[in-house]
Amino acid sequence: MNAVTTDFYTGFGGARLAVHRMGSSIGSARPLILLHGLFSSAEVNWIKYGHAARLAEAGFAVIMPDLRAHGQSDAPHDPAAYPADVLIADLEALVRGLGLGLSDYDLGGFSLGARNALKGVQAGLTPRRLVLGGMGLEGLTQWSGRTDFFLDVIDRFGTIPRDDPAYFSQQFMKTMKIDPVAARLLLQSIAGAGVVDFSGVLMPTLVVCGTEDRDNGSPQALVDALPHGSLAEIPGTHMSCVTRRELGEAIAGFLAFQHSSDRT
Repeated sequence: MNAVTTDFYTGFGGARLAVHRMGSSIGSARPLILLHGLFSSAEVNWIKYGHAARLAEAGFAVIMPDLRAHGQSDAPHDPAAYPADVLIADLEALVRGLGLGLSDYDLGGFSLGARNALKGVQAGLTPRRLVLGGMGLEGLTQWSGRTDFFLDVIDRFGTIPRDDPAYFSQQFMKTMKIDPVAARLLLQSIAGAGVVDFSGVLMPTLVVCGTEDRDNGSPQALVDALPHGSLAEIPGTHMSCVTRRELGEAIAGFLAFQHSSDRT
């Protein structure tokens, strides 16, 4: 049940992208797609600290891709491999490849993964339930500020001193073996205007955020902007809340409650 299997699917432009799975097969369990954050991986965000196992035990077929330029996925250096919002095209390719139809799966993400999940819905994906982790309103409406911060980290990669606010991001990139060339191209593909209209996000949506995490703005303001949003706060900062079992528990609890509501 808790064994992880890994295979690959074809994303935009023929990119070879890794997808990790845990739990029962799609035919015998409800699919749940989980998207990791920037410079992270499925392993770090979802597997290492037990969240995927918790959700598999709750009866989900947990599906966790590595974004392009992350984890075990391709990290091409060709700018043509990074058109605007290429990560949404990759997500759409995954959903099609899995054979998922209208509303027969759930979708969630953390930080950049939350943005991708929401943008996927706005592009036409129709998960029954949505989870936005590590995200606040400003992180979506003013995404360009986050992009600029990380582009600066790449520009100064390897030279950022310990007392600089960007030092931790530099060290995390080193730990995760992120390719700076591919990372820059990817960041440029997700730059631009933020999300300002949430009226089309019609499915029940959980915003789950650390009590000390305001890296992406106000989670409560995001809940207020969503037609059917609810908030779960868990211990931790933007980085440390991923290590807490409460993250998996909050997601499992939300999905279980919504599933029971679907049947009543």
